[in-house]
Amino acid sequence: MAKNVGGIDRIVRAVVGIGLIYWAMTPTGPMMIAGPIGFIVLLTAIFGWCPAYLPFGFKTCKVK
Repeated sequence: MAKNVGGIDRIVRAVVGIGLIYWAMTPTGPMMIAGPIGFIVLLTAIFGWCPAYLPFGFKTCKVK
């Protein structure tokens, strides 16, 4: 699993993921949708790999 998510992209994904998880835990949040999506987005930030980038060949990380 080669990393395909770069620095700024990872930071944005982490913030959005945490925000969605927090929103899902509030009484007015759409728990069934926002929670799992936030969890997946947060995992892609942690691991630095996004399966949605594979078919398109996107990479936001620097090539070594």
